[in-house]
Amino acid sequence: MSWYKVATKADLVNNSGICVLLAGRQIALFALTINQQLQLFAIDNYDPIGQANVLSRGITGSLGERLVVASPLYKQHFDLQNGQCLEMPELTLTVYPVKWQQQAIWLQLSEPHPVAMPCSTLATEEVL
Repeated sequence: MSWYKVATKADLVNNSGICVLLAGRQIALFALTINQQLQLFAIDNYDPIGQANVLSRGITGSLGERLVVASPLYKQHFDLQNGQCLEMPELTLTVYPVKWQQQAIWLQLSEPHPVAMPCSTLATEEVL
């Protein structure tokens, strides 16, 4: 497995999501302030119920102890830590390891040599 640079801190919107394209996949990347610390989460951008790549535009929040994103289409909630749909537990999205390194944000994938770029802007690919 390799780590790929997909964005920078400047690309993020606090308590919201952005979309990055990695190895032909759209991945929703969320930056949430929790207990005064910025934490990152990465899940598939594809909403299997609405059948569209929209989760990066969803509303983030919490339901009980679970950090979630609500799909902008039908408002179902996906757990940001394990990808499970709260309303339909049989549906689970892929969750990607994500980390900070200086001002860069890195995602881990098992495929070799993907192309990485924010969906809205081009980025240079770097591999760790």
